[in-house]
Amino acid sequence: MTGTLTQAERNKQTVLAFYQAAINDKQFAGARTLVGDHYRQHNPRIADGVEGLREFVDTLRQDFPRLRAEVKRIFAEGDHVVAHVEGVRVPGGPATAIVDIFRFEGDRIVEHWDVMQAVPGESRNANGMF
Repeated sequence: MTGTLTQAERNKQTVLAFYQAAINDKQFAGARTLVGDHYRQHNPRIADGVEGLREFVDTLRQDFPRLRAEVKRIFAEGDHVVAHVEGVRVPGGPATAIVDIFRFEGDRIVEHWDVMQAVPGESRNANGMF
């Protein structure tokens, strides 16, 4: 690949940086630089806007300081990025399978959707969720 990234690749890198800043490091300041001024949230437990993001990051830092998210797959098309993520609130604890969808305007995340499912202890197949 040449030295310049496509917009889709830049968007994927922004989402990865967002996970690191907001979820893994729980640092709002780092996450803030990656979202637009008008951040629309579709997760019903998180308020709209930059202030809603700040409250979410603060809650994670307080309630789940060791929570980690690991992106297993990431896809980009047009102004959207989709990530398949394994989230673990407490090391050694149960995992959650997450699909996050982000919409971009320019180089900033401006909208977010997610769906989450607990990873069960037993499965009727050997494929795993990741």
